[in-house]
Amino acid sequence: MITETQAPELIGRDLTSTNGEKIGRIGQVFLDEESGRPEWVTVHTGLFGKNESFVPLADASVSDGGCTVPYDKSRIKDAPNIDVNAGHLSREEEGRLYQYYGMSYSQSDTDSLYADNGGRGSNGHDTSGPNTDDAMTRSEERLNVGTRQEETGRARLRKYIVTENVTTTVPVSHEEVRMEREPITDSNIGSAMSGPDLSEEEHEVVLHAEKPVIDKEVTPVERVRLDTDTVTENRTVNEAVRKEEIEMVDDSSSNKRKR
Repeated sequence: MITETQAPELIGRDLTSTNGEKIGRIGQVFLDEESGRPEWVTVHTGLFGKNESFVPLADASVSDGGCTVPYDKSRIKDAPNIDVNAGHLSREEEGRLYQYYGMSYSQSDTDSLYADNGGRGSNGHDTSGPNTDDAMTRSEERLNVGTRQEETGRARLRKYIVTENVTTTVPVSHEEVRMEREPITDSNIGSAMSGPDLSEEEHEVVLHAEKPVIDKEVTPVERVRLDTDTVTENRTVNEAVRKEEIEMVDDSSSNKRKR
């Protein structure tokens, strides 16, 4: 059996069935007002945990990280729909729950539950504990926004070869033949008379010309590497946060106001 001191530890923990099925997260713990024993818990079920169902703690046990009950998720999800924000269970509401779960009043040992106490049955167990002081703790979610680094892409260097035409001008020279005539003088008379008086002969001159010669060599021209720059920008995030509100219920006038 779950004790009163264990009750605050259940809020926000997981409720599981005996076969290990996770049912949902515990929202509230309801205590018997006379004995102070935990009698019921509410658990968030349905899509996104929007529904909250009552579950008896008569055969429940505390397990690692939460509480275990002998009911499966589908049965708890189909339990009678009772307003969990009322803060108490009426005689009729509790009777419907006992009947649905196949329990009798004798099993719960809560005869004092219906004593004259202003029409209230079980008290909702706040994190401050109704039996510790006369104040209720109001909590709210705070949005903590941080950053994490993730890979968004990759860049790489790839070297490939392209061919392009290069046009340049280079000077080239060549020899051209011309015929020169010189008169007979005292200085060349000897050479002129060295041969026969009349003869046929040929003189040959070799002509030369330059032609362009192409040679290629590989020359390093630059070094290329990849580097990164960090750019900071502002990004808006939008997330819903929940908070508790505390209202005063005046039974004499049925007026409510939020604080």
